[in-house]
Amino acid sequence: MNRNIRNALAVVALMTAAVLSGCTVYGPPLATGPAGPQPASARRGLIQQPPAAASPPHSTPAPAAPPPAARHVQLSAPAAALVSMAQAQERSGNFGLAAQTLERALSIEPRNPLVWMALGKERLAAGNPAQAYGMARKALYLAGGAPDVQAFAWGLIAAALRAEGRNQAAVAAERKAAELFPP
Repeated sequence: MNRNIRNALAVVALMTAAVLSGCTVYGPPLATGPAGPQPASARRGLIQQPPAAASPPHSTPAPAAPPPAARHVQLSAPAAALVSMAQAQERSGNFGLAAQTLERALSIEPRNPLVWMALGKERLAAGNPAQAYGMARKALYLAGGAPDVQAFAWGLIAAALRAEGRNQAAVAAERKAAELFPP
């Protein structure tokens, strides 16, 4: 196996292990307003104008809302067991079986970026950097609000690009990973 690919896989494996250790899953908060749940159009990002109200000329501004908390991602126990099994299969060189095992994990948690990154890492190790790139992009899409997971996805993207010989694009991806998760 090419030395660059081996080094990139080691970095991605360390990043994945760091993400898998001790994170929990939290979904997005339910959009509520002062009078309870907001209509579906407000939850979809459509801004509605509040009813016109007379405001006193010298009113104090409302306190700014705190920035949203970073989303934490974790695998469920069954998916984590399958990912662990796939990693053992990958270490023994059985990439086909590892891919099948990860696809089973994906059927359990199709929207979990950690499963997509594990499958992308396996595809990179199997010598399919184009597929690894696609899976890392999917993980990046699903990792919204989780900067550590986004950084690891950018690291996998960089490794896939480097394996394809696209070094300039790989450097740019590594820069994005470093911005999100400084060393």
